[in-house]
Amino acid sequence: AKDSVKHFHVTRRDNVYIFGFNKFPSLQDFISHFANLPLLGSDAGTLIVLKSPYPWRVEEPSIYESVRVHTAIQTGRTKDDLVPKAPSLGTKEGYLVKQGAIVKNWKQRWFTLHRYELKYFKDKMCEEPIRTLDLTSCSAVQFDYSQDKVNCFCLVFPERTFYVCAKTGVEADEWIRILQWKLSQIRKGR
Repeated sequence: AKDSVKHFHVTRRDNVYIFGFNKFPSLQDFISHFANLPLLGSDAGTLIVLKSPYPWRVEEPSIYESVRVHTAIQTGRTKDDLVPKAPSLGTKEGYLVKQGAIVKNWKQRWFTLHRYELKYFKDKMCEEPIRTLDLTSCSAVQFDYSQDKVNCFCLVFPERTFYVCAKTGVEADEWIRILQWKLSQIRKGR
């Protein structure tokens, strides 16, 4: 979940911006804090670094995570240091174990999700993907209990069903939720 998209609540009360356990007297102060790449930890326990702002037009999420850890890991940066072009909403990457197509053995692969493409690579250092899956032709993503493994889920395509497993149930659930969200966006024609 290192680079997955998380939603954290920012509130404004009495002309003060509240984010996690911090209060910022102005929007400018909050943006300057954001430029210093705050390190956040949520209820799920995964630490993430906020590197770039979200695109402006995104669907309102149904849940927000509460901040349990919050500290800036750099200092002295300004809003000009923010990445000007934010990655598309709903990017994720990480290791998953995938079942082979012909020989039904399981191999660890590095997966990246960007827009409607799910790519997997031999490992994190490889630049060329083994395969790119087009989510626009995926009909379903769900937990799978047919394999003799835990934390598995499957992606159903017309030509093949892909079986993958995560290390933890929380991680599997994160992958499933973001992939199902992508499919819902495709069905809405976005």
